[in-house]
Amino acid sequence: MTYLLIKSLHLLFVIAWMATVFYLPRILVNLAETANEPTVQARLQLMGRRLYKFGHNMFGMAFLFGVTLWQGWRVFPTALPNVTAGTHWIDAKLTLVAILLAYFIWAGRALKRKAAGGNLPSARALRWINELPVLLLLGVIWLVLAKPF
Repeated sequence: MTYLLIKSLHLLFVIAWMATVFYLPRILVNLAETANEPTVQARLQLMGRRLYKFGHNMFGMAFLFGVTLWQGWRVFPTALPNVTAGTHWIDAKLTLVAILLAYFIWAGRALKRKAAGGNLPSARALRWINELPVLLLLGVIWLVLAKPF
């Protein structure tokens, strides 16, 4: 029962974090397309800052519950199973999650750079960059479900 509760909370926070990973670059696209509209720019930057902070909080919670699922059996051996014993799919999954986190941080820094008067890539480039997390998430999902190695 404890394992399923922790796993459910981990999934909830992962979903919330991924929503921010998907939406923050869309805010960057809108910022790139509305360069001549200062009121729209101000609103988008406010939305972006709040979303970035929310995303950090959601990642933190997902991380805590994920580490508990991964290594919790060491502390609570009767309540939590060792779900990755002798397997290496978790290494690949954690690598993809690290890349997603780096992508999220890049988007947040681009938002901060724009707020400080810097430039963004073109809207078209940002649209292409926006597709990367979908592919990475597909890899994470496949690794978790298939556990291929």
